[in-house]
Amino acid sequence: MIAADGLLWVGSIASLNLLRYRFSLVDAFTLRLGIVLVAAFALQASVGLVTPLYRATWRVGSFEEILWLAPIVAAVGTTVGLVTLAPMRHFLPATAIIGGTALTLVGAAGLRVAWRLNWERKRRPVTLAERAIIFGAGEAGVQLIEVLLADQTSGYLPVALLDDDPEKRNLRLRLLKVSGTRHDLAAVAARLRADSVIIAIPSAGSELVRDITELATAVGLKVRVLPTVGQMFSSSLQAEDVRPVTPADLLGRRVIRTDVEAIAGYLTDKRVLVTGAGGSIGSELCRQIYRYRPARLIMLDRDESALHHVQLSLEGRALLDGRQLALCDIRDRQALDEVFAEHAPQVVFHAAALKHLPLLETWPAEAVKTNVRGTQNALDVAMARGIERFVNISTDKAVNPTSVLGYSKRIGERLTAHAAVCTAGTYLSVRFGNVLGSRGSVLPTFQAQIDAGGPLTVTHPDVCRYFMTVEEAVELVIQAGAIGRGGEVLVLDMGEPVKIVNVASAMAAAAREPIDIVYTGLRPGEKLEEELVAEGETIERRVHPSIAHVRVESLSPSTLALLDLADSAILTRSRLQEFCRQPCGFNGEDSSVLVDLTDSSVANVLDV
Repeated sequence: MIAADGLLWVGSIASLNLLRYRFSLVDAFTLRLGIVLVAAFALQASVGLVTPLYRATWRVGSFEEILWLAPIVAAVGTTVGLVTLAPMRHFLPATAIIGGTALTLVGAAGLRVAWRLNWERKRRPVTLAERAIIFGAGEAGVQLIEVLLADQTSGYLPVALLDDDPEKRNLRLRLLKVSGTRHDLAAVAARLRADSVIIAIPSAGSELVRDITELATAVGLKVRVLPTVGQMFSSSLQAEDVRPVTPADLLGRRVIRTDVEAIAGYLTDKRVLVTGAGGSIGSELCRQIYRYRPARLIMLDRDESALHHVQLSLEGRALLDGRQLALCDIRDRQALDEVFAEHAPQVVFHAAALKHLPLLETWPAEAVKTNVRGTQNALDVAMARGIERFVNISTDKAVNPTSVLGYSKRIGERLTAHAAVCTAGTYLSVRFGNVLGSRGSVLPTFQAQIDAGGPLTVTHPDVCRYFMTVEEAVELVIQAGAIGRGGEVLVLDMGEPVKIVNVASAMAAAAREPIDIVYTGLRPGEKLEEELVAEGETIERRVHPSIAHVRVESLSPSTLALLDLADSAILTRSRLQEFCRQPCGFNGEDSSVLVDLTDSSVANVLDV
C-alpha cells in the first residue's frame, strides 16, 4: 500500500503537470517536478507509518481505513503545496498540486475498494450454498451480510433484503436492495429462487417469528434465526450462529426482565429452603439462588435421583452425603418439621407439587394429599418456626379452575393467603403459565412423538396456552419474595397466548419425515384458554409494569376437615370444586360451624 499510494502521487502530479504544459515534455518534466514527486512520496510514506494507516491491520477498503487515508492525503498535499507554491516563482503550477492531491485521494480509495470487492468475490460462498433472503436491514442485518459474504464455508448466499420499516425502502446494503416487507416474501423468493429466509432481528418477538415462519412455510422456504440480544453482546456474530427456528422461538423469544439482580439481596447470607428442589422449577430455583451466595441452601425432595441431578448441576459433583440434601415428603408433617428444626430456614420457596392434569383427574385424592395437605404442612411448620418469607408456587390453572389440579392449587393459594394474616412473616404466591422445556410440557412431548414417527396429538385446534421460559419463571419467583406483600398472588404478564396447533405445525414442518397432527378432544377439566386473573380479583402494578399484584380470598385450614372425611377414592372433581368455592375467609379465626358439622352433614355439603 505504501508503494501504491506513492506511485499514485507520482502519477497524479506528473500527469496534471504535463496537462498544464499542454503535453510539452521538455517544459513539464523538470528537476523541480522530480523534487516534488520524491517529497510527496516520502511524506506519504512517513506520515502513513507514523499514524495507524500503514501500521494497523485494516480490513482493506474498510470505513476505518478510509477515515485515516483521507486526512493523511490532504495533509501531504497541503504540505507539498505550501512548500512549492510559497516562492514568488512557483516550483510547479498550483493546478498540478491541488488536482494531484484530489486524484491521489480518489485513486487510493478506489484502489482499496476494488481490492476489497475482488477479495470478497473470491470468498463468496460456493454455488451450492442456500440462497437466503435476509429479513431485517438493521445493524444485525448488516453484520450478518458481512459475515456470510466473507465466509466461503458459511453455507448461505444473501440474495435479497426485506424490512417492514417504510423508511428503509430501496435501502442498499452491500449491493443488496431492500425489496419489500414480509408480505413480499413469496414474490421475492420466487424471483430470486431463494431457499431460505434468515430473521436478522435478535430482539424479534415470538409473534414476528411465527408470522414469518407461516409465510415462509407456505412457499417452501426454510426459516433461520440469529442468537438473542444477550448472546449477540456476549460474542461476535459468526456464520455458525445462524440456526433453524425452534419451538421455543415460536413460543417465547420475548423475555421480560424483572430486575432480579437488584432485589435478590434478601437471599445473600440467609438460610434458604426449596421444596420440590428436584423438579423443573425447583432445580432452576436452586441454581439461581446459589448465585446469590446464601448462608445455606437446603434442597428438599422425595426423589433421590432428582436430588442427585440438582446437586451435580450446582457443585459439579453429587456425593449425596450432605445434610443440605433433605430426602423428605411434604405429606409427612413430622419429617418436614424435623428438617425445619435442623436447618432453621429463613426463606422458603414451596415448589413441591403434583402437576399432571389428566393423572390428577383420575386420582384427585393424591392431589389433595400433596397440593393441599402438603402445602398446609409446609405452611404450619413455617409459621411455627417463624419463617421470614414463604413463596408458594402456583399456576394459571388456579384461575377460575375447572380441573383437580386447578382446584388443588387454588386452595393452596387461599391457604397461603390465610397464613399471611396469622403470622408476622411474608406469605405469598406466584402464578404463571406453562414452562418451556419442563418435564411433561408440550415441547418434549411433541419431540418424543416426532422421534416415534408421529402423529402429534393436539386436544383441540383452538386450544391456547401461556408460555414462559423456566429462567423467567424463576426470576419472578425470586423477585416475588422481595416485592410481594403478604396474602398476594404475583402474576407475570406473559404476552399473548399461543395456539398449540401452531407449535405442532412448526415442529411437524421441521421434521425429516411427514408428521400428521391428530385432534384427540379436550380432556376432562381442560380449558380451551387459560386465564391469569380470576373473577372478582383486582390488579395492581406497584413495582414492575409487567408484574401484577392480586388479592385472593383466604381459606382457614380448619375447613380441610371436610376434605379429610372425603380423602379417599370417593373424592371426585365435582366435590373438590364445591369445596374450592367456599367463601371461607376467616382472617385468622376458626369456624365453629364447620367444626361442629356431623358426618352426614358433611356428606350433604359435598353432594351439593
